[in-house]
Amino acid sequence: MSMNTIATLGELKKSGYTSRGIKDELRQNLIAKIKAGITPFEGVHGFEHTVIPELERAILSRHNINLLGLRGQAKTRLARLMVSLLDEYIPFVSGSEINDDPFQPISRYAKDLIAEKGDATPISWLHRDERFFEKLATPDVTVADLIGDVDPIKAANLKLSYADDRVIHFGMIPRANRCIFVINELPDLQARIQVALFNILQEGDIQIRGFKLRMPLDLQFIFTANPEDYTNRGSIVTPLKDRIGSQILTHYPESIEIAKTITAQEAKLEKEQKDRVYVPELAMDILEQISFVARDSEFVDAKSGVSARMSITALENLMSAAERRSLRAGDDHTSLRLSDFMGIVPSITGKVELVYEGEQEGAAEVAQQLISQAVHHFFPNYFPKIEKLHKKDLVSPYDPLLEYIFTEGGVVITDDCSDAEYQSSLDSIKPLGDLLKKYIPKVKKEDRYFMKELVLWGLAEYRKLSKERITEGYQFKDLL
Repeated sequence: MSMNTIATLGELKKSGYTSRGIKDELRQNLIAKIKAGITPFEGVHGFEHTVIPELERAILSRHNINLLGLRGQAKTRLARLMVSLLDEYIPFVSGSEINDDPFQPISRYAKDLIAEKGDATPISWLHRDERFFEKLATPDVTVADLIGDVDPIKAANLKLSYADDRVIHFGMIPRANRCIFVINELPDLQARIQVALFNILQEGDIQIRGFKLRMPLDLQFIFTANPEDYTNRGSIVTPLKDRIGSQILTHYPESIEIAKTITAQEAKLEKEQKDRVYVPELAMDILEQISFVARDSEFVDAKSGVSARMSITALENLMSAAERRSLRAGDDHTSLRLSDFMGIVPSITGKVELVYEGEQEGAAEVAQQLISQAVHHFFPNYFPKIEKLHKKDLVSPYDPLLEYIFTEGGVVITDDCSDAEYQSSLDSIKPLGDLLKKYIPKVKKEDRYFMKELVLWGLAEYRKLSKERITEGYQFKDLL
């Protein structure tokens, strides 16, 4: 069908168009995509065998859906991607406030217009992008906002009494007829407002100020909720949960690789930054490991979760830290350093909720501990593991390095030194180069200095060196 050629109800009838409810529309379009091997949820990673199959089953079952999960688990993104399952255009009665189906009008306006003009009734077309409505549940949301209310100004202008249903001003839900309607953070919606949704979900009718309106609205409801909300701020009332067909549990990425894919996709990095800063693969692994460590940390509130946004903003800050350093040093190109990770502390402190013990430690201290634990996790993957207890006379591969640092009185790596100074400082520590040759001889040339710094950090994490934050950067010294 062409919107340019169909402008009246009569032309729509001649075209052979048949209307269908939004749930049938989503179902049939999903079936077509599954048969064609096309995923409608492009760009969502880690849900391929868990959330997406459940979501597709809910759509095939024509259910209203509740996406339940901690913050930063792509709940709203999943809801928005469902728009791709809608028809590109649908017809509606021109001038209708609630997108009346020309073949099944439900508003008084549309019924009167069709009765008056018949096949000459003007038709307009609604694009799928205009069929997505979203409302964040906040304490100030009212029934009038969602359902509607009597409009005294309309009554005065039309010279109608309050008994006439034409004085009604429709709220967001009726105006989203034949659309996807998302209510984010459903438990934050006051219980009395949730009650107002009962009839819409089950019977399809609405009630406004005593008017008995039988309006079978055609809506696909999607709710999002956080399990924390059930205890901390509010709850979903039981009869409302009973009317929601499918409740789907979301989750965080289950592997570093998936987490890296998400972060790389979502981080807003300038091309200039990417061209200026080289990022070792291990740096990305450590960055993602920080989130995994935080989710298991005794200092972080597990019920609140650690959003995937933390890694995204941390990468943006990490790149900016390296970019700022290179600009100040006058370097055209640079490589990420472990010391640059101090730049992501603000991204961590703003994204984690601490328990009492964490508050006692301090947010910045907890953030630095999380970075250290991530380094601790990866160090044995590249260099010999350091045992807590070992025989006194046993020779350690790290002894020459520890002896060098003891003799020199320590090593200082400054935050803003140029690449030449940074490389010269690490090259001067011959035992570092010997360790790389012996244990990771095939390391990429671009990663060599990052791995050298990893040795110093790793020894500090395993209590073989002391690592102290000083004004200019980090100082590594003999433990005693």
